[in-house]
Amino acid sequence: MSYEMIATLMFSSMMLMLLTGQRVFGAIGFIAVVSALLLWGDKGGYDIGFAAAMKLMKWYPLLTLPMFIFMGYVLSESRIADDLYKMFHVWMGGVRGGLAIGTIGLMVLISAMNGLSVAGMAIGSTIALPELLKRGYDKRMVTGVIQAGSSLGILVPPSVVLVLYAMIARQPVGQLWLAGVIPGLMMAAMFIAYIVIRCRMNPELGPILSVEDRDIPRAEKLRLLRAGILPLVIFAVMMVPFVRGWTSLVESSAIGAGAAFLAAVLKGRMTREVFENSVRNTLGITCMFMWIILAALAFGAVFDGLGAVKAIESLFTEKMNLSPWMILIMMQLSFIIMGTFLDDTAMLVIVAPLYVPLVGALGFDLIWYGILYTITTQIAYMTPPFGYNLFLMRAMAPPEITLRDIYASITPFVLVMVLALILVMVFPQIATWLPDYIYDK
Repeated sequence: MSYEMIATLMFSSMMLMLLTGQRVFGAIGFIAVVSALLLWGDKGGYDIGFAAAMKLMKWYPLLTLPMFIFMGYVLSESRIADDLYKMFHVWMGGVRGGLAIGTIGLMVLISAMNGLSVAGMAIGSTIALPELLKRGYDKRMVTGVIQAGSSLGILVPPSVVLVLYAMIARQPVGQLWLAGVIPGLMMAAMFIAYIVIRCRMNPELGPILSVEDRDIPRAEKLRLLRAGILPLVIFAVMMVPFVRGWTSLVESSAIGAGAAFLAAVLKGRMTREVFENSVRNTLGITCMFMWIILAALAFGAVFDGLGAVKAIESLFTEKMNLSPWMILIMMQLSFIIMGTFLDDTAMLVIVAPLYVPLVGALGFDLIWYGILYTITTQIAYMTPPFGYNLFLMRAMAPPEITLRDIYASITPFVLVMVLALILVMVFPQIATWLPDYIYDK
């Protein structure tokens, strides 16, 4: 059997297992181990799995994963994140569409605290959505705002997805996180610009808060401002030493986790229940990602041994005579298609052993491609009929928001994301300038 046929059989078997409802790491790891045993026998098959496990255990930056996840859950479970929205509510309520703009700001800050889109979706749906609907905001617009804003969690550092990409692509996590800063803030600014323009064109979509709601003593406003800025202070305490070169990435993640824990203690919100929930959720998410990375490394090792990447590269560039850019665009389109029925980690693990080496062979920067992948995943999250965020919103939204409303709400935000993706593709410096500047200095 040819290597191309073996690779095709591996992918089709893996997809079949995923369609049966098997866990992602189980399906990928099983196919990797069975393929290795059939191709190279007992010794070779066992060596591949063992080598993947040892590579994972020795990857020092992986320690950042539980630290950042713990930091995010502490801030969320202790309801320090609630103070953020109260701050935006008071300070932005006098602007047309101000609460929707504040929700985007909330999502950016939640992303900087947690690194998971699910956290932003949960906080936005439980804190922001009821307030926006109660204040007369258009239900379709605010539903789109929360879905689009929560998707920033996988792009703005400390993105957990970029940690996974870094492990598979063998790229520095710090550079990837820095590469996501400007595109993430740019996309948030584009969301805000859209909200401002729409609310100017149709003021009923985002009404100004009543005078009674805005008539708050200045001392109370300043108190809310101080409480809302606390997460920003924690983020600065964590990231400034890393950017300045005073600490390593792992040390900065430990500082962030410790600062979040200390803030919750000082505010009197670190109860036994908060601590147990934070630790339990941190352990569950961290173990899930470690199993996924382990399966991906084993799967990628089999592909390296088959030489499948060179075969695919030859197929596209020599037999089909496609340019590198055409191949890259085809890859991004395939991510969007897969995103209709898979989440981000599953997409990355399934195609990373093939796509990432191919991108490098075509001469593209792997740091830049990591940002392209992440933005494309954001788009896939919100693409009907089976976008991941669509069903999360359906599960968390109140009954008056129907699935039809959810589908209709995301169209303008998807178009904004596509525009952002095109800008990053045409101008790679948007993603590469900051990491090049920091690391060169």
